[in-house]
This record gives sequence, structure tokens and C-alpha cells, in this order.
Amino acid sequence: MNPLYNAGIALYSAAARIAALRQGKARRLVDGHKQIFSRIERSGCKQFDVWIHAASVGEFEQARPLIERIRAEHPQWKILLSFFSPSGFELRKNYDKADCVVYLPFDTPANARRFIDAVNPRVAIFVKYEFWGNYLSELKRRNIPTYIISAIFRPGQRFFKRWGGMWRRLLQCFTHLYVQDRASAELLRGIGIENVTVAGDTRFDRVSAVRSQRLDMPYLERWATPVTIVAGSSWEADEEIYLRWLAAHPDVKIIIAPHEFDDRRIEAIRQAVPGKSALITDIIREGKVDDDVRAVIVNCFGKLSALYRCGHVALIGGGFGAGIHNINEAAVYGMPVIFGPKHNKFKEAADLIELGGGFEYHDLDSLSAVMSRLCSSQKSLSDASSICEKYIAGNIGATEKIYSLIFSENNTEK
Repeated sequence: MNPLYNAGIALYSAAARIAALRQGKARRLVDGHKQIFSRIERSGCKQFDVWIHAASVGEFEQARPLIERIRAEHPQWKILLSFFSPSGFELRKNYDKADCVVYLPFDTPANARRFIDAVNPRVAIFVKYEFWGNYLSELKRRNIPTYIISAIFRPGQRFFKRWGGMWRRLLQCFTHLYVQDRASAELLRGIGIENVTVAGDTRFDRVSAVRSQRLDMPYLERWATPVTIVAGSSWEADEEIYLRWLAAHPDVKIIIAPHEFDDRRIEAIRQAVPGKSALITDIIREGKVDDDVRAVIVNCFGKLSALYRCGHVALIGGGFGAGIHNINEAAVYGMPVIFGPKHNKFKEAADLIELGGGFEYHDLDSLSAVMSRLCSSQKSLSDASSICEKYIAGNIGATEKIYSLIFSENNTEK
């Protein structure tokens, strides 16, 4: 990679170490990096058959169906899973379908060489937006088959800018690119990238698998009537609006799952909720939830995707920040999905808005209009629900397609 790129990575690494002196998330990142190579050594693997890299939790959910497909077909293969984000690593560091889970070292030339030496992968797979220049260049130099899955491209990205030559060259490092939609494939072919297949998004397969599992909390399902909202991956900017709406509608219950939380954040939500609240950990421990509880606060990870089955309408967080979180997790249950305005990077959001199962809001008035439409008419709610359910069902199958193309006998020698 060019010197400017490497200098930027070095500055980012230095900034993380400085931030670690006062910030818990950065401290977890820096401490985790110190254990990367010892974790690989403790795994006992001298060579990994498959290395899969996911930035964080959302990308892991896209990788997960493929990992589990590989594990089911080839239980003897060694799989390494890497993360960039502390939230992804901390949640999945003990994931049992991978032989080793680590942070990805910062993308310097020396780190890329050392990491790939240690992992020695037969195949490398990146998820969605992961374009690390030194890693990709080193994988190509060693002739290691390298893929990206569930990728999506937009005209405004740097690959398609006049000055984006360096980034276009990175795309040439991939053996093949598996993209979510035809528009992405056309953009890539417009800059000379022909090794592209429209395979879809593996998240559809993941949420479909989750839906097939039982939620072992029947008391929570009984509590969630007559109208229950699930606020998934909720941020403070979302809460400032929807909790004001909730205060004016005492017949509505809510499940709130904050995107990130600590004791202070949970207590702040409980103070802001109109009416009685209960923590999901207490509910699970006691095996019941009182009928007069207005809000269930999710204070642990790993529950949200299953809890959506208890709701009637989903409020997806992140739309007033960096971008919305996973709307497919809710839509698979036939739930209309409502989210803030920053959703342009998400194909499924645009699709569901166009179809009539997804809704955007900007403020209290626009949220009130959407909720009034859905909650005052059983037909409107039913129609939107059906649209979401059919949309998910119609997009299942990406995992099988990608698995077959990457791991066919013609493509890999195991």
C-alpha cells in the first residue's frame, strides 16, 4: 500500500493506544491485540483451512450461516474467525463453530505478513465492507484464494471516484466478489471488475434459521399484548423520540434492547421509560413478568433476535447516527420495521420502504403518523407484516450459493 495509507493506519493505531488510557472500549481493543498470537498458538493449528474476517456483530451475522455450513460439511477443517471491533470480539470470542477467534491486527505491512504467517490460511473470506490494503495485497502475493461475501457497492464510494485508483486495485486482489444485488455488480463491471457474482445477502438465511428456533419464555409472549413495540439496537437519539410517543400511548408496551450498555445506561433508560420496567435478566431468573410492567429492558447480549417474535412493530436503532442496524432480524417475524433517516447504505431498507413494509421517521410527528397508520388499522398492520415476511422468504439462499461456488471441488483442493 502507498505511504499515505500506511501512515493513516499507524496514526489510527497510536490514537487507539492513547484512547485506551481513558476509554474502556479502546482499552479492550488494545488489550485484545496483545493476545492475538498467543490465542492462535494455543489453538494448536499450524494451518487454518478457512480464515473469515468480520468487522463487528452485524458482519458476523452475515458470516455465521457460511461458517456453520462449512462446519457441518467439513467438521475436520480448522476455522479462524477475526474481528476488528471489540463489541464483535467480546460477544463471540468463545464461538464454538470456530477453532480460534481473534482480533485482526492493525493493517500495517509487518502485521499483515506476521498474521498471515501465523494463520497460514488455505482460503480467506472477508465480509461486506472489509477492504484492508496490506492484508489483501499479501494474500494476493501468496496466491491464497480470497473472497468477499454479502458485499454491496454504491456510486459514491471511493472505488468509483476519479482519484480512486488505489482502491480499485484492491478489488483486483479478490479471487471473486459475491455481491448482494445487480446494481453492485454493474458498478464493479463499470470499472473493469468482472469476477463478480450476484449471490444475495447471507443475513436472510441467518434470520430465517433464528426464527425456526423456539423462544423458551412463554410468559413473555403472553405479556406482549395487545400492542408491543420492540426497539432493537436502540440509541439515545432514537429514545429521545420514541419514548415521548410511548408516554402518550399508555396501552402500548415495549421491549428495549440498547445497542451498547452499562449499568448507568440501563438505569437512565429505566428512569426515562413512562411506567414500570423490568430487566430481562430478572425476568428470566424469576420465570415470570408482571402484567403491569410497561417496558422490558434487555440488559444482556444475544437475546434480541429471538425477542422480536414477541412484538408487533419494530423500531430499529441507529438511524440518527452511523446507520440503521439489522432490520431483517425483525422483518422475518412479519413485523413492520420503522427506522431513522440514515439508511441509505442498506438495500433492504430501500426495498421494504418501496414495498410498504418499512417506514422512515425524522421526528415525533413523523413517528406518530407511522404508528397511527399501523396501530389504528388492523389491515394496515397485517398488510405491512405480510410484506416483510414475504420479502425475507424471497431472499433466502445466498449461503448455499456462496458455499457451493467457493468450496466446489473445482475451486479448492482440501
